[in-house]
Amino acid sequence: MAEKQDISPKQDQGVLKQILKEGTGTSLPPQGCKVKVHYTGTLLDGTKFDSSRDRNEPFEFDLGKGSVIKAWDIGVASMKKGEQALLTCAPEYAYGESGSPPTIPPNSTLVFDVEVLDWRGEDLSKDGGIERVETLKVGEGFTTPNEGSLVEVHITGIYEGRTFEDRDVTFNIGEGSDQGVIEGIEKALKKFKRNETSRLKIAAKYAFGKEGAKEFGIPPNATVDYLVTLKNFEKAKEGWEMDVEEKIEQCKLFKEKGTNYFKNGKYQLAIKLYKRIQTLLEGESETDGETSKERAALLLASYLNTSLCHLKLNDNFEAKAAATKALELDPTNEKALFRKGQALLGLSEAQLAAKEFSDCLKIDPNNSAAKAQLAACNKILKDQLQKEKKIYANMFDKFAKMDTQREESEKGKEPNVMSCVGEWGKEDREREPSEFEKENPNILLLNSSGEFKDM
Repeated sequence: MAEKQDISPKQDQGVLKQILKEGTGTSLPPQGCKVKVHYTGTLLDGTKFDSSRDRNEPFEFDLGKGSVIKAWDIGVASMKKGEQALLTCAPEYAYGESGSPPTIPPNSTLVFDVEVLDWRGEDLSKDGGIERVETLKVGEGFTTPNEGSLVEVHITGIYEGRTFEDRDVTFNIGEGSDQGVIEGIEKALKKFKRNETSRLKIAAKYAFGKEGAKEFGIPPNATVDYLVTLKNFEKAKEGWEMDVEEKIEQCKLFKEKGTNYFKNGKYQLAIKLYKRIQTLLEGESETDGETSKERAALLLASYLNTSLCHLKLNDNFEAKAAATKALELDPTNEKALFRKGQALLGLSEAQLAAKEFSDCLKIDPNNSAAKAQLAACNKILKDQLQKEKKIYANMFDKFAKMDTQREESEKGKEPNVMSCVGEWGKEDREREPSEFEKENPNILLLNSSGEFKDM
């Protein structure tokens, strides 16, 4: 039997582990995964207080989420699939001073015989797109990177057993695409601890999408695997950790980086930087003097630039929303009016767009771009009017034709008087005329039906 090892983070003898049966492979269950175990719990004197084996019902829990005692989150995270071990848990890693009456007395050290049966990877994206399949090396500490953190990582991409990239890379989370890092890795790293190594399964929507990656031999809509090691990171300051002056200085850097990305045609990255300005400054209460002016100027610039980026990406709805935000800060801003007009024109709202371009020209009658766009709007509206007139004219012609056809049809249903008289007089015409009729051929007589007939 193996010796007991102290596996508590503080090395304070809080969790001692003694392996009874070796597991298989090298994989360890990742934090957040759903683990299935069998266990038997006893007091130090051997008194059994619980057992899943007695119930013949394995126990499942989310690892590292605090749903079980601290000793279990620590101990099970160190176990391979199929491994069985004794975990000796000091009170502060179990049920503490209060215990768990009536079965567990206060300040009890507990012993658990735990066997790891299986686990399912943690869903890091909440939609099944990014799965932490296994943790090959448990990370250190409790902190994880956040948006904007500078991270040093090693990534190994694998597709159908073939390694297609294997490299070290350093980047700020949120800007990884500038270094060719896929979105799925960036999202996953926010759940990694320092020096952690985990295997990720990443669906196409968070990897190389519908296009795939020809340079790596990845076909469209492919799911890929990555081995990722977070070697080090520098956590970015959260907004609540900064005062107004710090936020403004940080936002100036974001604006500069965003503008550089824009100039290089990396519009999505630029949008991320501009939106970080909005996140930091939108909720900031109004300040006095120069600080207030800087805050307003940075926010306005972020909305204007965000709108322009969305126009470049042909995302007119978001472009309109950003321009509207800019106009809330400055209702007569010429750029905001123009960009909102462009977005509305892209959304086939020519009449609304024309108003925005007209407002631009009220501010600057010499704005040639606004004049051209307004002319385009007016042409669209004129063409629409002509089209509508033609449609209505065709409709009226069609209705008139239908009315004529209806009248003719109704007319055809009326009795033909002359035709009827002919039918009614048929019997009289066929009979032999009387002597009186022979002598007076032009006299008007009544026919057999009592009607007059002309002989």
